[in-house]
Formats: sequence, C-alpha cells, structure tokens
Amino acid sequence: MTASHFRELDVWQLAMRLAKSVYELTAEFPREERYGLSSQLQRSAVSIPSNIAEGNARASTRDYARFVSMALGSSAELQTQLLLSASLSLGNATARDEAIELSDRVGQMLQRLHQALIRRLDSESRVPNPESRS
Repeated sequence: MTASHFRELDVWQLAMRLAKSVYELTAEFPREERYGLSSQLQRSAVSIPSNIAEGNARASTRDYARFVSMALGSSAELQTQLLLSASLSLGNATARDEAIELSDRVGQMLQRLHQALIRRLDSESRVPNPESRS
C-alpha cells in the first residue's frame, strides 16, 4: 500500500487486465446481448479500476476506503455476471474462465487493500492518552 500513484498498484494493473479481458470476451457475445449482459459486464469491469484510481487520488484514507469498497461491490457484480454468462454459454469458455479467475484474484486483492485501509483508519483515529506521556 506504499504506491503513491494508482498506476503503481498491482490491484489496479490487474483490474485493467480484467477489464480488457471482459471487453475481448463480450466481443464474441451474440449481437442481441450488446445492450444486455455484454454492456453490464463491461460497465462492472471498467468500474473496478476506475474506483481504485479515484479512491487513490482522494486526499483522505476514509475516501480511499470508500472507493475501494465500491470497487469490491463492482467486482462481486462482475463475478455474478460472468457466472451468468457461463450458465448461458455466452462467449469463449476459455476466455470466460480466465476472466472469472482474474476477477477472483482482483476481489481478493481489493479485500486485502480495504482491510489495510480500515486498519490505517483505526490507527489514525486513536487519540493518544495524555496520561500515558512521561
């Protein structure tokens, strides 16, 4: 969590790779899905790195944690949509499985980042006890 810029974050880089893989996957979906599941998948996938970047650019840890939480929500939404596309046999199965695996990894990384931010918030909010000073 020492990255000073969002582009240095491993989770952002992997989320960008995930978004690209979702676009490649949905390019093979039937034309009638263009404004349905395909569009939903793309929006969820783009939302993940976008929220990571926006949160990282915010001035406060609290805002950063909030945006990472939103990215987590988008990650869960994307995983649900990928599983639905699998059950409907949409797109290339290998590409879809790779996207599901990437989304799992991104979700795990986001969870760890969110937990680290919450720990940082907890330590920032601790008020030193004036009686403990020597």
